[in-house]
Amino acid sequence: QVQLVESGGGLVQPGGSLRLSCVASGFNFSTYTMSWYRQVPEKARELVAHIGTAGDSTNYEDSAKGRFTISRDNTKNAVYLQLNDLKSEDTAMYYCKAVGPINSALVNTYWGQGTQVTVSS
Repeated sequence: QVQLVESGGGLVQPGGSLRLSCVASGFNFSTYTMSWYRQVPEKARELVAHIGTAGDSTNYEDSAKGRFTISRDNTKNAVYLQLNDLKSEDTAMYYCKAVGPINSALVNTYWGQGTQVTVSS
C-alpha cells in the first residue's frame, strides 16, 4: 500500500522556522522524484520545491528561493522541506508528491494528505 505521510507543520510566528517531513512507503522511493506543493483555500495547488532522485538536483518557486531548502534521505524513504524566515503568505497546506519511477513508460503520481503551516503573530 502506497503512503506518503507528512508531518512537521504547525503555528509559527513570522520570521520563524519549521521543518516538514514526508515519509514514503509502498514504492521504490529512490526511483521517484519528489516535490513539495502548497495550497490555500480557493486557489490552485502550487509547486514550492522539487528534488531529483539522487538529491543533487533541486529547484524552487521564486518566493521560496533563499528561504526554503528541500532535501531527501533515500535510506529513510523521506523528503524534507526546511522553511526559514516564514512570512504570513507562506500560510497554506503543504503536500508532498512523488512521481516515478524515472525512465519508466508508466509513471505513477502519489500525494500525501498534507500538513498545515500557519504563520501568524
